[in-house]
Amino acid sequence: MLRTLLAPRLVALHLLVIGVLVSFTFLGRWQLGVFEASGAPKRAPDPAPVAVTELTQVGQHVSGTAISRKVTATGTYDAAHQLLVADRVADVAAPGGRAARGSGFWLLTPLRLADGTVVPVVRGWVPRADDPATAAPEGAVTVTGRLRPAEQTDDVMRSGNLPRGQVATVSTAELINLWPDARVRDGFVVAAAQEPPSRVTPVAVSPPTVGGGFTWRNLAYALQWWIFALFAVYMWFHFVRDAQRGRREREDAEPEPSEPAAHVEA
Repeated sequence: MLRTLLAPRLVALHLLVIGVLVSFTFLGRWQLGVFEASGAPKRAPDPAPVAVTELTQVGQHVSGTAISRKVTATGTYDAAHQLLVADRVADVAAPGGRAARGSGFWLLTPLRLADGTVVPVVRGWVPRADDPATAAPEGAVTVTGRLRPAEQTDDVMRSGNLPRGQVATVSTAELINLWPDARVRDGFVVAAAQEPPSRVTPVAVSPPTVGGGFTWRNLAYALQWWIFALFAVYMWFHFVRDAQRGRREREDAEPEPSEPAAHVEA
């Protein structure tokens, strides 16, 4: 068997099959990567900022098309009702609660608009509850940021009871109870800029995205390349088997050497 496998013709076949397997495997993996990437969210159009009153209402949920849109809001902060969202990092997409315990706080301040309604604004992030930057500015301010939907109260794993003035999520349902005298618009604004300028660290928030559609054709191409690789192995097996069978037949067909005749003396 080993002599058959090491025959020059079969050694060339082995090298060819190895090259085919490596190439077809990588080609299939490449097509699979294209298929996976096609389903990833893609950036949606990002229009210029609009007034927050155009996209939010009191008692109505923020629509899906409004999520992460740029908005502006002008009003005055109600510093007396400011809250700290505990166990958060400076990124909206990062997990909070127990997963980020002790990481810092979002500053959640109600912004009272000219019509009397209130927009919850995440002004920024601070590392400690007693950070001097937690003080809300007085007078009229203009905030530019992105609109986010209200969080659910069970969106994070809580790490226990929080001190007074702290919450675990930015939940409109909870804020209505904490700010009973305010007509709270749904959702909240994550501030990116403020006039006058703020000293707090901005909380990162991604631009709007749309779901990608999978290109199933690329998945079919990946399977096709891998099927070709299996077929190459199948053909290699048959070539080796036939070569071994032919060698045995040739060996069986060769006549056995005859023994020399015994010398008879007269």
